[in-house]
Amino acid sequence: MRLAVYCGSSPGADPAFMESARALGTTLAGRGIGIVYGGGRLGLMGALADAALAAGGEVIGVIPEALRTAELAHEGCTGLHVVATMHERKAMMTDLCDGFVALPGGIGTMDELFEALSWAQLGYHAKPCGLLNVAGFYDGLIGFIDQMVAAGFVRPAHRAGLVVAGRIDDLLDRLARHRPAPGLIRIARGDL
Repeated sequence: MRLAVYCGSSPGADPAFMESARALGTTLAGRGIGIVYGGGRLGLMGALADAALAAGGEVIGVIPEALRTAELAHEGCTGLHVVATMHERKAMMTDLCDGFVALPGGIGTMDELFEALSWAQLGYHAKPCGLLNVAGFYDGLIGFIDQMVAAGFVRPAHRAGLVVAGRIDDLLDRLARHRPAPGLIRIARGDL
């Protein structure tokens, strides 16, 4: 069992962000859940990987060659895959994982999260997607997604495909129990 974890390559302004990255890494290792992540050594990415590795966990990094060349790769990972492009990175991360979690992060984190959600909506995968809402970081985003539902652009079943929690154990337990709505998979088969 592995989770792809999307998060910032910077530490962010609130110390709670780094604390949550470390706690998630430690918790995942303790539960025997491997991590697939962007392969960086800085910010939340590095804190997540370091904590999981220190706790004996599996950490697989997937990093584009340009970022490895810039010496941003975490060379201590259990496994490090070097790919040519960001598109290849996201595809490989999706292939290697059984679900997705987003910690706080920036534009790249949002890109990765929304691609995972979009692919689930289209039925390209049936893996759970979760947000760890650290210190209310995602409150605005959650509100916006709910606004998209209210405006008729996102189906309630698709909204339900995003699991949100403020505590790590709650999120992991809910992801483990989560089953995608039937409509999410039927789209790719052409049933809708």
